[in-house]
Amino acid sequence: SKIDWEVELGVVIGKSCKDVTEEQSLDYIAGYTVINDVSARDLQMNDGQWIRGKSLDTFCPMGPCIVTQDELGDASGLKMHTKVNGVIKQESSTSNLMYNVKQIISLLSKSFVLEPGDIIATGTPSGVGFVREPPEFLKPSDQVELFIEKIGYLRNTVTK
Repeated sequence: SKIDWEVELGVVIGKSCKDVTEEQSLDYIAGYTVINDVSARDLQMNDGQWIRGKSLDTFCPMGPCIVTQDELGDASGLKMHTKVNGVIKQESSTSNLMYNVKQIISLLSKSFVLEPGDIIATGTPSGVGFVREPPEFLKPSDQVELFIEKIGYLRNTVTK
């Protein structure tokens, strides 16, 4: 398979919400974590959509902890990166998200109820493997390190 990395900010919902405004959205956040939104690019391309390519066993590891909203404060402007075998592959900031956390929660809550424990992956910055020239994919024994400032490091070893 053509397995790819994606560092993403994870937003953990703390209480039920529906139809919230951007201004209200932070009141519903329990905390934040680091997500590796692992993707099987070959499945995504063959299927013509992304669901199965992000839904395999062991995909979407997250951690190493949940940092609470009151501890972290504003989630914009946090540095983030991905390293594969010690080499930086993604380097960005949460200020570069297509939609900020407030916008994401407000938008999603207009479509469905967000429940405590729901985790929202906010999207990945540039630098994923399948758009590189030549494309790069993870292999067994690769060491993947994802970092988001004020949250910490998520480290994964790729297995078969």
